[in-house]
Amino acid sequence: MFETTDYEHAGEYLAGLYGSSIQLSGGKDGHRYRYVQLGADTFTIASSSLSREVTFDVGVLPALSVLVPRDITMEHRSAGIDHRFGPGEALLATTSKHGSPFTVQWQAGEAQALTLPFETLGRVAATADTRHGTPIRFTDLRPSAPTATRHLLATIDYLADALRDRPQAMREPLVATTAGNLLAATVLATFPNTALIEPTSEDRHDAHTAALHRAIAFIDDYAHLDITVADIAAAAHVTIRALQYAFRKHQNTTPTRYLRLVRLQRVHQELLAADPTAGVTITDVAARWGFFHPGRFASYYRRVYGCPPSRTLFRRSS
Repeated sequence: MFETTDYEHAGEYLAGLYGSSIQLSGGKDGHRYRYVQLGADTFTIASSSLSREVTFDVGVLPALSVLVPRDITMEHRSAGIDHRFGPGEALLATTSKHGSPFTVQWQAGEAQALTLPFETLGRVAATADTRHGTPIRFTDLRPSAPTATRHLLATIDYLADALRDRPQAMREPLVATTAGNLLAATVLATFPNTALIEPTSEDRHDAHTAALHRAIAFIDDYAHLDITVADIAAAAHVTIRALQYAFRKHQNTTPTRYLRLVRLQRVHQELLAADPTAGVTITDVAARWGFFHPGRFASYYRRVYGCPPSRTLFRRSS
Protein backbone atom coordinates (compact mmCIF):
# COMPACT_ATOMS: atom_id res chain seq x y z
CA MET A 1 0.00 0.00 0.00
CA PHE A 2 1.19 3.52 -0.84
CA GLU A 3 -0.13 6.58 1.00
CA THR A 4 0.84 10.24 0.83
CA THR A 5 -0.37 13.82 1.18
CA ASP A 6 2.13 15.09 -1.41
CA TYR A 7 0.91 15.43 -5.02
CA GLU A 8 4.40 15.38 -6.50
CA HIS A 9 5.38 12.28 -4.54
CA ALA A 10 2.20 10.51 -5.68
CA GLY A 11 2.86 11.43 -9.32
CA GLU A 12 6.42 10.12 -9.20
CA TYR A 13 5.28 6.87 -7.61
CA LEU A 14 2.53 6.28 -10.18
CA ALA A 15 4.80 7.23 -13.09
CA GLY A 16 7.22 4.53 -11.99
CA LEU A 17 4.44 1.95 -11.92
CA TYR A 18 2.71 2.86 -15.18
CA GLY A 19 5.68 3.89 -17.33
CA SER A 20 4.35 7.32 -18.25
CA SER A 21 4.31 10.84 -16.86
CA ILE A 22 1.56 11.36 -14.27
CA GLN A 23 0.92 14.62 -12.45
CA LEU A 24 -1.64 15.27 -9.71
CA SER A 25 -3.08 18.67 -8.88
CA GLY A 26 -5.78 20.07 -6.62
CA GLY A 27 -6.41 21.75 -3.30
CA LYS A 28 -3.93 20.78 -0.59
CA ASP A 29 -6.08 21.18 2.50
CA GLY A 30 -7.05 17.76 3.79
CA HIS A 31 -5.58 15.96 0.78
CA ARG A 32 -4.67 12.30 1.26
CA TYR A 33 -4.07 9.74 -1.47
CA ARG A 34 -4.01 5.97 -0.86
CA TYR A 35 -3.11 3.38 -3.51
CA VAL A 36 -3.32 -0.42 -3.27
CA GLN A 37 -2.30 -2.66 -6.17
CA LEU A 38 -3.06 -6.33 -6.77
CA GLY A 39 -1.97 -8.44 -9.70
CA ALA A 40 0.89 -10.03 -11.59
CA ASP A 41 3.02 -9.46 -14.68
CA THR A 42 -0.03 -10.10 -16.86
CA PHE A 43 -2.35 -7.51 -15.27
CA THR A 44 -2.94 -5.25 -12.27
CA ILE A 45 -6.05 -4.15 -10.41
CA ALA A 46 -5.39 -0.98 -8.43
CA SER A 47 -7.66 0.80 -5.95
CA SER A 48 -7.19 4.51 -5.30
CA SER A 49 -8.82 6.46 -2.50
CA LEU A 50 -8.92 10.26 -2.46
CA SER A 51 -9.98 12.56 0.35
CA ARG A 52 -10.78 15.44 -2.02
CA GLU A 53 -11.19 16.21 -5.73
CA VAL A 54 -7.94 15.75 -7.68
CA THR A 55 -6.96 16.10 -11.36
CA PHE A 56 -4.64 13.53 -12.96
CA ASP A 57 -2.71 14.56 -16.09
CA VAL A 58 -1.45 11.35 -17.70
CA GLY A 59 0.90 10.85 -20.65
CA VAL A 60 0.55 8.07 -23.24
CA LEU A 61 0.22 4.77 -21.39
CA PRO A 62 2.10 1.71 -22.73
CA ALA A 63 -0.65 -0.61 -21.48
CA LEU A 64 -4.42 -0.79 -21.72
CA SER A 65 -6.12 0.92 -18.78
CA VAL A 66 -9.76 0.70 -17.73
CA LEU A 67 -11.11 3.17 -15.17
CA VAL A 68 -13.86 2.01 -12.79
CA PRO A 69 -15.39 4.55 -10.37
CA ARG A 70 -16.80 2.75 -7.36
CA ASP A 71 -18.57 5.48 -5.40
CA ILE A 72 -17.62 8.65 -7.28
CA THR A 73 -18.08 10.47 -10.58
CA MET A 74 -15.08 10.82 -12.90
CA GLU A 75 -14.47 13.08 -15.91
CA HIS A 76 -12.10 11.91 -18.66
CA ARG A 77 -10.77 14.21 -21.39
CA SER A 78 -8.61 13.15 -24.34
CA ALA A 79 -8.11 14.80 -27.75
CA GLY A 80 -10.72 17.41 -26.85
CA ILE A 81 -13.47 14.88 -26.09
CA ASP A 82 -15.04 14.68 -22.62
CA HIS A 83 -16.61 11.66 -20.96
CA ARG A 84 -18.39 11.69 -17.60
CA PHE A 85 -19.08 8.39 -15.84
CA GLY A 86 -19.92 7.11 -12.39
CA PRO A 87 -20.60 4.05 -10.21
CA GLY A 88 -21.58 0.95 -12.17
CA GLU A 89 -19.79 2.21 -15.29
CA ALA A 90 -16.34 1.77 -16.83
CA LEU A 91 -14.26 3.68 -19.38
CA LEU A 92 -11.13 2.94 -21.40
CA ALA A 93 -8.41 5.48 -20.64
CA THR A 94 -6.78 4.81 -24.04
CA THR A 95 -7.77 2.92 -27.20
CA SER A 96 -4.38 1.73 -28.48
CA LYS A 97 -0.75 1.34 -27.49
CA HIS A 98 0.12 4.60 -29.26
CA GLY A 99 -2.84 6.56 -27.93
CA SER A 100 -3.14 10.09 -26.61
CA PRO A 101 -2.41 11.76 -23.27
CA PHE A 102 -5.49 12.31 -21.16
CA THR A 103 -6.79 14.09 -18.09
CA VAL A 104 -9.03 12.56 -15.43
CA GLN A 105 -10.78 14.52 -12.71
CA TRP A 106 -11.63 12.41 -9.65
CA GLN A 107 -13.99 13.35 -6.89
CA ALA A 108 -13.32 12.36 -3.30
CA GLY A 109 -13.91 8.64 -2.91
CA GLU A 110 -12.67 5.36 -4.36
CA ALA A 111 -12.02 4.16 -7.91
CA GLN A 112 -10.21 1.27 -9.56
CA ALA A 113 -7.87 1.06 -12.53
CA LEU A 114 -7.40 -2.18 -14.44
CA THR A 115 -4.14 -2.38 -16.41
CA LEU A 116 -3.45 -4.98 -19.07
CA PRO A 117 -0.58 -5.18 -21.61
CA PHE A 118 -1.86 -4.62 -25.15
CA GLU A 119 0.10 -7.70 -26.21
CA THR A 120 -2.17 -9.86 -24.05
CA LEU A 121 -5.12 -8.98 -26.27
CA GLY A 122 -3.36 -10.63 -29.21
CA ARG A 123 -3.05 -13.83 -27.21
CA VAL A 124 -6.82 -14.32 -27.15
CA ALA A 125 -8.05 -12.64 -30.37
CA ALA A 126 -6.89 -11.24 -33.71
CA THR A 127 -7.83 -8.67 -36.34
CA ALA A 128 -8.85 -9.38 -39.93
CA ASP A 129 -5.29 -8.52 -41.01
CA THR A 130 -3.65 -11.13 -38.77
CA ARG A 131 -0.91 -12.09 -41.20
CA HIS A 132 0.50 -8.55 -41.19
CA GLY A 133 0.49 -8.33 -37.41
CA THR A 134 -2.09 -5.56 -37.25
CA PRO A 135 -2.75 -4.86 -33.53
CA ILE A 136 -6.21 -4.76 -32.04
CA ARG A 137 -7.56 -1.23 -31.66
CA PHE A 138 -10.56 -0.08 -29.62
CA THR A 139 -13.11 2.06 -31.46
CA ASP A 140 -14.96 3.49 -28.44
CA LEU A 141 -14.00 4.31 -24.86
CA ARG A 142 -17.41 3.28 -23.56
CA PRO A 143 -18.73 -0.30 -23.24
CA SER A 144 -20.98 -1.67 -25.94
CA ALA A 145 -23.82 -2.52 -23.53
CA PRO A 146 -24.75 -2.31 -19.81
CA THR A 147 -24.72 -6.11 -19.56
CA ALA A 148 -21.13 -6.16 -20.81
CA THR A 149 -20.18 -3.58 -18.19
CA ARG A 150 -21.72 -5.63 -15.40
CA HIS A 151 -19.82 -8.72 -16.56
CA LEU A 152 -16.55 -6.77 -16.62
CA LEU A 153 -17.08 -5.39 -13.11
CA ALA A 154 -18.00 -8.85 -11.82
CA THR A 155 -14.82 -10.29 -13.36
CA ILE A 156 -12.69 -7.57 -11.79
CA ASP A 157 -14.30 -8.21 -8.38
CA TYR A 158 -13.83 -11.96 -8.77
CA LEU A 159 -10.12 -11.65 -9.55
CA ALA A 160 -9.53 -8.98 -6.90
CA ASP A 161 -11.13 -11.21 -4.26
CA ALA A 162 -9.04 -14.19 -5.38
CA LEU A 163 -5.87 -12.08 -5.23
CA ARG A 164 -6.63 -10.81 -1.76
CA ASP A 165 -7.39 -14.32 -0.50
CA ARG A 166 -4.34 -15.99 -2.08
CA PRO A 167 -1.83 -13.44 -3.41
CA GLN A 168 0.86 -16.13 -3.61
CA ALA A 169 -1.12 -17.95 -6.30
CA MET A 170 -0.06 -15.37 -8.90
CA ARG A 171 3.50 -16.67 -8.60
CA GLU A 172 2.31 -19.73 -10.53
CA PRO A 173 2.87 -18.94 -14.25
CA LEU A 174 -0.28 -20.75 -15.38
CA VAL A 175 -2.41 -18.87 -12.84
CA ALA A 176 -1.07 -15.48 -13.90
CA THR A 177 -1.60 -16.24 -17.59
CA THR A 178 -5.06 -17.71 -17.08
CA ALA A 179 -6.18 -14.68 -15.09
CA GLY A 180 -4.67 -12.25 -17.61
CA ASN A 181 -6.32 -14.02 -20.53
CA LEU A 182 -9.66 -14.00 -18.72
CA LEU A 183 -9.43 -10.24 -18.27
CA ALA A 184 -8.32 -9.70 -21.87
CA ALA A 185 -11.24 -11.71 -23.24
CA THR A 186 -13.66 -9.86 -20.95
CA VAL A 187 -12.34 -6.44 -21.98
CA LEU A 188 -12.60 -7.39 -25.67
CA ALA A 189 -16.19 -8.49 -25.10
CA THR A 190 -16.98 -5.23 -23.27
CA PHE A 191 -15.57 -2.46 -25.45
CA PRO A 192 -16.05 -2.12 -29.25
CA ASN A 193 -12.84 -3.04 -31.08
CA THR A 194 -11.31 -4.25 -34.33
CA ALA A 195 -10.87 -7.87 -33.26
CA LEU A 196 -12.61 -10.15 -35.73
CA ILE A 197 -14.74 -12.69 -33.86
CA GLU A 198 -16.51 -14.59 -36.64
CA PRO A 199 -14.42 -16.82 -38.94
CA THR A 200 -13.87 -15.76 -42.55
CA SER A 201 -14.45 -18.11 -45.50
CA GLU A 202 -10.72 -18.86 -45.47
CA ASP A 203 -10.88 -19.67 -41.76
CA ARG A 204 -13.78 -22.06 -42.35
CA HIS A 205 -11.81 -23.79 -45.10
CA ASP A 206 -8.78 -24.17 -42.80
CA ALA A 207 -10.82 -25.53 -39.87
CA HIS A 208 -10.43 -29.17 -40.93
CA THR A 209 -9.81 -32.19 -38.71
CA ALA A 210 -6.08 -32.26 -39.47
CA ALA A 211 -5.71 -28.78 -37.96
CA LEU A 212 -7.81 -29.85 -34.99
CA HIS A 213 -5.63 -32.93 -34.40
CA ARG A 214 -2.47 -30.80 -34.52
CA ALA A 215 -4.00 -28.43 -31.98
CA ILE A 216 -5.07 -31.25 -29.65
CA ALA A 217 -1.64 -32.88 -29.85
CA PHE A 218 0.01 -29.56 -29.01
CA ILE A 219 -2.27 -29.01 -26.02
CA ASP A 220 -1.73 -32.55 -24.74
CA ASP A 221 2.05 -32.17 -25.01
CA TYR A 222 2.38 -28.65 -23.61
CA ALA A 223 -0.53 -28.18 -21.19
CA HIS A 224 2.00 -27.83 -18.36
CA LEU A 225 3.50 -24.74 -20.01
CA ASP A 226 2.29 -21.16 -20.34
CA ILE A 227 0.54 -21.62 -23.71
CA THR A 228 -2.18 -19.44 -25.18
CA VAL A 229 -4.80 -19.68 -27.91
CA ALA A 230 -2.37 -17.87 -30.22
CA ASP A 231 0.30 -20.51 -29.53
CA ILE A 232 -2.15 -23.34 -30.23
CA ALA A 233 -3.27 -21.72 -33.49
CA ALA A 234 0.35 -21.32 -34.60
CA ALA A 235 1.04 -24.99 -33.85
CA ALA A 236 -2.02 -25.97 -35.89
CA HIS A 237 -0.95 -23.64 -38.76
CA VAL A 238 -4.24 -21.74 -38.74
CA THR A 239 -5.59 -18.41 -37.47
CA ILE A 240 -7.12 -18.05 -34.02
CA ARG A 241 -10.56 -17.77 -35.60
CA ALA A 242 -10.07 -20.94 -37.67
CA LEU A 243 -8.88 -22.76 -34.55
CA GLN A 244 -11.93 -21.66 -32.57
CA TYR A 245 -14.24 -22.65 -35.42
CA ALA A 246 -12.58 -26.09 -35.72
CA PHE A 247 -13.09 -26.83 -32.02
CA ARG A 248 -16.67 -25.58 -32.15
CA LYS A 249 -17.49 -27.57 -35.29
CA HIS A 250 -15.77 -30.87 -34.46
CA GLN A 251 -15.65 -30.91 -30.63
CA ASN A 252 -18.52 -28.62 -29.59
CA THR A 253 -16.16 -26.71 -27.31
CA THR A 254 -13.47 -24.02 -27.46
CA PRO A 255 -9.66 -24.31 -27.40
CA THR A 256 -9.60 -22.64 -23.99
CA ARG A 257 -12.14 -25.05 -22.52
CA TYR A 258 -10.32 -28.03 -23.95
CA LEU A 259 -7.02 -26.80 -22.47
CA ARG A 260 -8.77 -26.29 -19.13
CA LEU A 261 -10.13 -29.85 -19.23
CA VAL A 262 -6.70 -31.30 -20.01
CA ARG A 263 -5.21 -29.40 -17.08
CA LEU A 264 -8.00 -30.66 -14.84
CA GLN A 265 -7.13 -34.19 -15.90
CA ARG A 266 -3.49 -33.55 -14.92
CA VAL A 267 -4.63 -32.35 -11.50
CA HIS A 268 -6.72 -35.51 -11.15
CA GLN A 269 -3.72 -37.67 -12.05
CA GLU A 270 -1.50 -35.89 -9.53
CA LEU A 271 -4.10 -36.29 -6.77
CA LEU A 272 -4.42 -40.00 -7.56
CA ALA A 273 -0.66 -40.45 -7.26
CA ALA A 274 -0.18 -38.14 -4.26
CA ASP A 275 0.47 -39.09 -0.65
CA PRO A 276 -1.67 -36.77 1.53
CA THR A 277 0.58 -37.45 4.52
CA ALA A 278 3.49 -35.86 2.63
CA GLY A 279 1.96 -32.39 2.80
CA VAL A 280 0.35 -32.33 -0.64
CA THR A 281 -2.59 -29.92 -0.79
CA ILE A 282 -5.38 -29.68 -3.35
CA THR A 283 -5.02 -25.90 -3.52
CA ASP A 284 -1.32 -26.06 -4.41
CA VAL A 285 -1.77 -28.76 -7.04
CA ALA A 286 -4.70 -26.91 -8.61
CA ALA A 287 -2.80 -23.61 -8.67
CA ARG A 288 0.17 -25.26 -10.36
CA TRP A 289 -2.19 -26.14 -13.21
CA GLY A 290 -3.75 -22.67 -13.44
CA PHE A 291 -6.80 -22.99 -11.14
CA PHE A 292 -6.55 -20.03 -8.77
CA HIS A 293 -10.00 -20.06 -7.12
CA PRO A 294 -10.32 -23.12 -4.80
CA GLY A 295 -14.12 -23.00 -4.63
CA ARG A 296 -14.64 -22.80 -8.38
CA PHE A 297 -12.02 -25.46 -8.98
CA ALA A 298 -13.75 -27.84 -6.55
CA SER A 299 -17.08 -27.26 -8.29
CA TYR A 300 -15.55 -27.88 -11.73
CA TYR A 301 -13.81 -31.03 -10.48
CA ARG A 302 -17.03 -32.39 -9.01
CA ARG A 303 -18.91 -31.79 -12.28
CA VAL A 304 -16.33 -33.77 -14.25
CA TYR A 305 -15.44 -36.55 -11.79
CA GLY A 306 -18.59 -36.80 -9.69
CA CYS A 307 -16.82 -36.30 -6.36
CA PRO A 308 -14.87 -33.59 -4.53
CA PRO A 309 -11.10 -33.52 -5.10
CA SER A 310 -10.56 -34.29 -1.42
CA ARG A 311 -12.08 -37.73 -1.90
CA THR A 312 -9.54 -38.46 -4.63
CA LEU A 313 -6.61 -37.25 -2.55
CA PHE A 314 -7.61 -39.10 0.62
CA ARG A 315 -9.05 -42.24 -1.01
CA ARG A 316 -6.34 -44.49 0.47
CA SER A 317 -7.15 -43.51 4.03
CA SER A 318 -10.91 -43.92 3.63
